[in-house]
Amino acid sequence: MGKFNIQINKASKIMNISVEGNFSPADGKASIEAYYHSVADISIPEYTIDIDCTRLEFSAPDSLPHLGHCFELYKNGGFKKVIFRISENPILKMQLTGVARMTELTDCEIIE
Repeated sequence: MGKFNIQINKASKIMNISVEGNFSPADGKASIEAYYHSVADISIPEYTIDIDCTRLEFSAPDSLPHLGHCFELYKNGGFKKVIFRISENPILKMQLTGVARMTELTDCEIIE
């Protein structure tokens, strides 16, 4: 089961998201709904989104479309920058890099 937490720091204009576990399609849908609720009252292009994935497990193939949808939200929203923080996990890094390439999310950084 996947868990997520979203916090907006209006003073520093950073949207902090932490994700952990293994996301099912239902978990992905819930996180997308929470995302929409969180960005409703901010000017996205002024913000950096910083996503802590250090406790995230690699995704099952049926969850990758939801992950791709999240990446598209970040790209289409126009965040100033998208940062993914991961622990040393080559499989997760490969998945994140592949989904970023597939969705053309070019303004992102993966930090180990």
